[in-house]
Amino acid sequence: MDGIPKGAKPNPQQQGYTIWVVGAERAILRDAYHTFLRLRWSASLGLIAVALLAVNVAFAALYYVVGGVGGMHTGSFFECFVFSVQTLGTIGYGSMAPATDAANTIMIVESVTSVIVIALATGLVFSKFARATARVAFTSYAVVTTHEGKPTLMFRVGNRRSNTIIEAQLRVLASLTRTTAEGDTFYRMLDVPLVRDRMTGMRRGWTVMHVIDEQSPFHGMTSSDLAKAELELEISLLGFDDVTMQTVHAIHHYTDEQIRFGYKFADTLRALPDGDMILDLTKFDAVVPDHAPRDSVAA
Repeated sequence: MDGIPKGAKPNPQQQGYTIWVVGAERAILRDAYHTFLRLRWSASLGLIAVALLAVNVAFAALYYVVGGVGGMHTGSFFECFVFSVQTLGTIGYGSMAPATDAANTIMIVESVTSVIVIALATGLVFSKFARATARVAFTSYAVVTTHEGKPTLMFRVGNRRSNTIIEAQLRVLASLTRTTAEGDTFYRMLDVPLVRDRMTGMRRGWTVMHVIDEQSPFHGMTSSDLAKAELELEISLLGFDDVTMQTVHAIHHYTDEQIRFGYKFADTLRALPDGDMILDLTKFDAVVPDHAPRDSVAA
């Protein structure tokens, strides 16, 4: 592609674009553990299966070269592979067995290797199972609406599990492109103060609000201004899972294209005549026009 330096590595971003990284140190082996934990379960299990097959193929090739395995019918590579699988898996049907010193030596090495490989595979799977994860939903859009007579930036956060996230803390960081006095482009990071940035127990829903007043980094800006400044909101959520008592976290991004002016979120909570309540999560993402549509976020 034009303009991309040779050797640059792609780093896809959640916002839809890609950052091409040049000169980053490659540490494939040192980062293998973290890479494994980031993989999907299907890819992780598939990787373990491929590794086990590769080890069996390697030892099968050694048995095929040196021979000395008794009980084989044809001495084919497939039979050597079957014997390797039985040895690595400590199956031992008894129909095949090493009959020479060379075959016994390979068998000893494979037995030691099997202990290491199985221990590593078990540890990796356990680590992936034991790693606490959060199933947190963020609305597709953030909105700027009028709340309590003031322009307010809002978005929703929801816990998709039936558990409770204890001491959930949420922080919002805004990135705005500015031109310095020297004429350089500078990406300025600003904290976005929230009406409430903590919940003692986060269950199903949380409407996060930021009042756009004189202290707000968005004061006096229109939707066009935010687009020109290439606004990005980065949201981080941190808390404790009340079931596993482990720390869980989630992160999300909004760009200026995902902020809708003059809209508000549809109500998800509805009261019944008998006093019960209905929480309609099908409207979690729904937005409706505000009573007073606006393009400016000035107070």
